[in-house]
Amino acid sequence: MRSISKAAEAPTQDRLDVVFHALSDRTRRSLLSRLAHGPAMVTELAKPFAMSLPAVSKHLRVLEAARLVVREVDGRIHRCSLSARPLRDVGCWVEDYRPFWEETLDALGRYVESSPPKGRSKRRSRR
Repeated sequence: MRSISKAAEAPTQDRLDVVFHALSDRTRRSLLSRLAHGPAMVTELAKPFAMSLPAVSKHLRVLEAARLVVREVDGRIHRCSLSARPLRDVGCWVEDYRPFWEETLDALGRYVESSPPKGRSKRRSRR
């Protein structure tokens, strides 16, 4: 894992908290998935959901707070687009754990390969 000073780590951790909170909801993840295909108006984003437009807007505000979505307003038209930078930050954070998972999976593989195969246990049927 990378070594980062405590003072520099705190703002990064705070940003990750906000991003993970935004990603914790399936509706918000669906909105991001849609925006990965290109910008869309809020009304277009709301169509697949069985919720009110204000409820969808509330989800979008959470995504905006996490800097995952950028909203442009032109009069009454609100167009949203994906901002992937915070997702790269999450990817970097997850990547820090790759050595741990690789070693754990390697250890599991070594264990499975070194263990003698166990025969099937024969159960007696009761009559």
